[in-house]
This record gives sequence, structure tokens and C-alpha cells, in this order.
Amino acid sequence: MQVELILMLFFAGVVGGLVNAIAGGATLITFPAMIAAGLPPIAANASNAVAISPGHLIAAIADWEKFPPLNRQLVRSLVAAAFGGVAGALLLLATPDRYFVLPVPVLIGFATALFAFAPQVQAWAIRRRAGASASPVVELGVIVGASIYGGFFGAGLGIILTAVLSVAEPNDIRRVKVLKNLLATAVSLAAVTIFIAQGTVYWRETLSMLVGALFGGYAGGYLVRVLPAQAVRSVVIIAGLATTIFYGWKYWY
Repeated sequence: MQVELILMLFFAGVVGGLVNAIAGGATLITFPAMIAAGLPPIAANASNAVAISPGHLIAAIADWEKFPPLNRQLVRSLVAAAFGGVAGALLLLATPDRYFVLPVPVLIGFATALFAFAPQVQAWAIRRRAGASASPVVELGVIVGASIYGGFFGAGLGIILTAVLSVAEPNDIRRVKVLKNLLATAVSLAAVTIFIAQGTVYWRETLSMLVGALFGGYAGGYLVRVLPAQAVRSVVIIAGLATTIFYGWKYWY
């Protein structure tokens, strides 16, 4: 692999790690970088999933004081997330590249919209909680559905999970974020296990991005104190819109 590609993937990982630490939405940066490196779309998606997967667990550990108790509800949620991650990964691998690329602009556009309207989505979820109790069966069903999407593509998964979990826990956003990161970790590990077992991961590209993402995430933990999150969000939204238009033109015309 050329040095230029290694550096490009490394810096994409750095930017993705910074973005995730400050505002979220790294996949909108890192997935296009994998495509730009010449990876086939499905392999790019799988390799990207491996490269950014440690970020969820690191984020959860960073706020260990808000770890939920290890009870039946947590175990059921983690199992549901892992099951959905496996199902989504298998669905991805069963999809030919020529068909996967068709919804890519829609998936990126959907993830960008989720990211852009995340505060409104989460506020809506909290309002829905008022005066009502969440059904555990419905909640698990939504977690499975969101996790299937996460195993298949992944961008925007954290926003979906945060909205779902906010319905049951509207008054403690830190606890919601920790639980979201634990569930996203379960989805990522399950999907990544399938990708690795099937030999879908391009390791040189993945490791280049992984090192950058770890570095960026660590640095982002300090920069989050000084950089305005809204400014970072705006940059990610613009990048997501530009990427949606680019891939719409590339794959549909």
C-alpha cells in the first residue's frame, strides 16, 4: 500500500476520532476514506467498522461512574444488540457489491439527517416518556432493529440508540450515553467478529485508520473542553451532505 494512502487513512482516523469525541458521526468521515483508498464498498464498510469499533467501549469506560448494574435487563439488551449486529453483518455479506452501492447515498443521507436532528429526536423521545411507561418487549425489539442497521452500515446507530434509551431514562443523559456506548460496543464486536471470520477486512488499511482513530479519540478528550461542539457538528453535517451528493452522482448516474 502506498505511503500516501496510509497517511490519508491515518489522518481520516484522527479526524474521525476527534469528531466522535466531540460530537459523534465519525463514520461520515471514515467510510468515504475507505472507499477513496480503493476498497470495494462492502469491504470498506467492514474494515471501517473494525477501525472505529474501540471508540464505543473507550467512551463507555470514560464515564464508569454511570455504568448500569449488571442485571437481567442489561444482559437482555446486550444480547439483543449482539444478535442484531450479527444479523446485520450477515445481511451485509450476503449483499453483492453492485447492490450494496445503490442504497449507500441513502444510508449516508439518512445518517447525516439523524446527526443533524439528533437533539430534536432525543427531545421527542423524552417527551414521549412523560406519563407513559416503555414496554420492555417493544424496547428490545427496537434495539434489535437498530442493531441490525448498525451491523449492516452503522452510521447514526448511536443516535438511534440514544433516542430509544432516552424514553426509558429521560432524566440522566450520562447514564443513557454510557448504556448507548455499551450496546454499540456489543453491536460492533458481534459484527466485527463476523467480518473477521469471513476474511472481509483489509488489515493494512484498517490498522492505519485504527491507529489514527485511537490517537484522535485521545486528543479529542482534551479538545472537547475548548472546541465548540456545534461548530464540529456543522462541519460533519456539511461533509455528510457533500458525501451524499457525491455518491448519489457516482452510483446513480
